[in-house]
Amino acid sequence: MRKIMISVAPVAATDILINPKAIAKDVIECYKRGASMVHLHVRDLNGKLTADMSLLEETIAYIREGCDIVIEISTGGVSNLTIEERCQPCYSPYVEATSLNVGSVNLGDAVYQNPIKDVRYCVQKIMENNKIPEIEVFELGMINTVRELDDQFHFIRPVLFALVFGHGGEMPATVPALKHMIDGVYENFPNRSDVLWGYTQAHRQDWEMVKVALDMGAASVRIGFEDSNLIAPGVKVDNNAVLISEAADIIKSKGMMPMTPDEVRAMLKIPPLNEKTRAGGRQTWLYKE
Repeated sequence: MRKIMISVAPVAATDILINPKAIAKDVIECYKRGASMVHLHVRDLNGKLTADMSLLEETIAYIREGCDIVIEISTGGVSNLTIEERCQPCYSPYVEATSLNVGSVNLGDAVYQNPIKDVRYCVQKIMENNKIPEIEVFELGMINTVRELDDQFHFIRPVLFALVFGHGGEMPATVPALKHMIDGVYENFPNRSDVLWGYTQAHRQDWEMVKVALDMGAASVRIGFEDSNLIAPGVKVDNNAVLISEAADIIKSKGMMPMTPDEVRAMLKIPPLNEKTRAGGRQTWLYKE
């Protein structure tokens, strides 16, 4: 039976109050409903991206009290942080995977800047600290960049792509655009066992493209308030677990099953949890150059 990783991205970029206990409670319920990875950013109390990991560490500690979901922390997001600050999650032992952004793109009114020298720095830190990258790509040329980076850094197989659609200024969430991106993945990585790809849709109104992505071979789907809080057109929900339940039901309706966290770790070559990674954020990690 085909297994699908459900990644939950529970915190909207517009949130202005970060509550570690509330986030953890939501994530634990998402885990119970089928989520096997959580995608978080390093934010301060007011939701602003920061290099200060203390609030994130508190959140992870609460999550780890309730479940063994895979912890992925972003190295991106539109901000004024330096690349050194953005890479702080690479140094924390409880971080199992990180997002990796490989190019610049317009996202609505914002310009998401990822110059190649910063990208190389980020890849180096991810690799040096034995984290597994989930590579977010917003345009076809970024896939070519990943191949060039792979020639230099030799990513662990399989390389996991997150194909992102739906932001103003980037690829639209349409079937032709998805096919275009999938073709780009396999053109650059013709050995299909070398790659996996997942589907992320900003401003999702319904579930139609999620279903299409699963039918076209997606290994993962990302769901959560960071991308959309809609369960149906115009219908908002107040917790992420409801969305995860819907995604899990769609997956099961197609004769597939949500992955467990340990199945995700095995798939992505993430080491099993140990004393440090189970401990969650119970220490303050010093800033590193």
